[in-house]
Amino acid sequence: MAAPETALTIRKNFERAAADLVQRFSGIPTGNICDAQGRIGALDYRIKPVSAAKAFCGTALTVDAGPRDNLAAWAALEVARPGDVILIRTGEFCESSVVGDIYVGMARNAGVVAVVTDGVVRDIPGIDAVGIPVFARGVSPNSPWKNGPGKVGLPIAIGGVTVEAGDIVVGDQDGVVVVLRLKAAAAGDALTSVLAKEAQMEQGVKAGLAAPAWLEEARKTKGVTYVD
Repeated sequence: MAAPETALTIRKNFERAAADLVQRFSGIPTGNICDAQGRIGALDYRIKPVSAAKAFCGTALTVDAGPRDNLAAWAALEVARPGDVILIRTGEFCESSVVGDIYVGMARNAGVVAVVTDGVVRDIPGIDAVGIPVFARGVSPNSPWKNGPGKVGLPIAIGGVTVEAGDIVVGDQDGVVVVLRLKAAAAGDALTSVLAKEAQMEQGVKAGLAAPAWLEEARKTKGVTYVD
């Protein structure tokens, strides 16, 4: 006879991106990080900050909660380490919240630096009082159940991006970007040239430049047709 399905599947031990590697992405605009890894990596545009705090950088603690349930999200608090970002997949379920201010407060107490979900949350005044960033598709006062099934620490697909526990996650007002742990060193190296190019263009703007220098070369190599 097959063993009954358990409510939770938890992977407690997984390799997180090294702290010095995570630090390379801290405070960097998410758009620049996308540029450094082939112009990709951002979660669905609807996942935005719903809290007063709007910027974070940390390592992914993945949660697959399923719709209208947060048993797995609560279980993740026992796995969380300082510097983690809890990513909660609901399957884009928006008819009830997945977490509220009490959960976010306990997450902060565990050292979690942000909570991100493809669903919705509640208790915004309380979340703001807690002080860590919360990103979601929206807000609903409806409540979830605590039945499972759910998973913690295993790969999830959230906001159109596949995330492994231990990947680097960065958020700001533009949204959330995932940097794969195994590709983070290369992305960090590429970020140096991206930031240098960005700084050069910003200097051009301050100097009064009205069009980028590369546009003329693009006309020559790609062609242009002017019409009246």
